[in-house]
Amino acid sequence: MVGLKPSDVPPPLGVKMASAGLAACWADIVTFPLDTAKVRLQIQGEKTAVGGIRYRGVFGTISTMIKTEGPRSLYNGLVAGLQRQMCFASIRIGLYDNVKNFYTGGKDNPNVLIRILAGCTTGAMAVSFAQPTDVVKVRFQAQSNLDGVARRYTGTMQAYKHIFQNEGMRGLWKGTLPNITRNALVNCTELVTYDLIKEAILKHNLLSDNLPCHFVSAFGAGFVTTVIASPVDVVKTRYMNSPPGQYKSAINCAWTMMTKEGPTAFYKGFVPSFLRLGSWNVVMFVSFEQIKRAMMVTKKRIDDPN
Repeated sequence: MVGLKPSDVPPPLGVKMASAGLAACWADIVTFPLDTAKVRLQIQGEKTAVGGIRYRGVFGTISTMIKTEGPRSLYNGLVAGLQRQMCFASIRIGLYDNVKNFYTGGKDNPNVLIRILAGCTTGAMAVSFAQPTDVVKVRFQAQSNLDGVARRYTGTMQAYKHIFQNEGMRGLWKGTLPNITRNALVNCTELVTYDLIKEAILKHNLLSDNLPCHFVSAFGAGFVTTVIASPVDVVKTRYMNSPPGQYKSAINCAWTMMTKEGPTAFYKGFVPSFLRLGSWNVVMFVSFEQIKRAMMVTKKRIDDPN
C-alpha cells in the first residue's frame, strides 16, 4: 500500500483522508504560482487571453504577472484551490488503498490493472464531488488584476453565486467530463507510478522507506503524469474558463484547438505543468507520509496513554 511499511498497522480511513487533504493543501500553497502560470499559458491564444499580454515561459509568465498585476495575482483562486484539495485529495488519495483492497478482496500485491482501476475510480469520484471548486479556481487564476480590465469575480463565494445565477448547476459542473478524464488519468498515473517506483526501490534495497525514497518516487510520478495528462488538462482548462457559447462541448474545444493552433496547443504550459506536478507530488507525498505517521502516533498515544 502507498506509504506503508510491511510492519505498519494500516491507518483508519479517516486518518488517510484527513492526511491526504492536509498534505494536498500544503502542496497547493507551495506550488500555486506555478499552477497559475500554467493556466495563463494554457489559455493563451484564446480571445479571452488576459489583457492581451503575451506570456513567454513559466518564469517569464510569473515575472510578467508580478510586474503588471502584483505578486498577489499569483495566488488568484487559492481559497477555491484549498477548498478543492480538502474535498478532492481526501477522496482520490485517501480512498485509494481501500478501493484497491476492495477490488482485490483484501489480497496483497495487486497487479497493475487493479491499481489503475482503483486510481481511475477514486479520481472520477473526487471530480464528481469537487468539480465546482475546480471551476472557480480556474476562473480566478485566468482573470487578471490589471487596471482598467473588468474582473469576472471579486470573491470565492461571489463566484459560486454568480456562476449559479448566470449559468445554473451546469455552469458549476462545467467541464466535468474532461475533468473526470483528466483526473482519472492523473490519479491512476500518479498513484500507480508512485506505488510501483516505491515498491521497486524498497524491493531492491536501493533506499529505505524514508524521505529520499518518497522524493524519488514522487518526482518520477510527477513526470510520467505530466506527459500523459497534459493534453486533457489543457482542454479542461480552456473549456472551464470559456464563457457560455464559446465551445459547444469539450470535444469541440479540443477540435477548435487542433484546427486553429495545431497539435502543439495541447502541450501549452508543459514546463509549468511539470514543474508544478513534480514539485506538487514531492511536497504532497512527503507531507502525506509524515502527517499520516504523526496522526497514527497521536492516535496510539490517545488510545493507550500508558
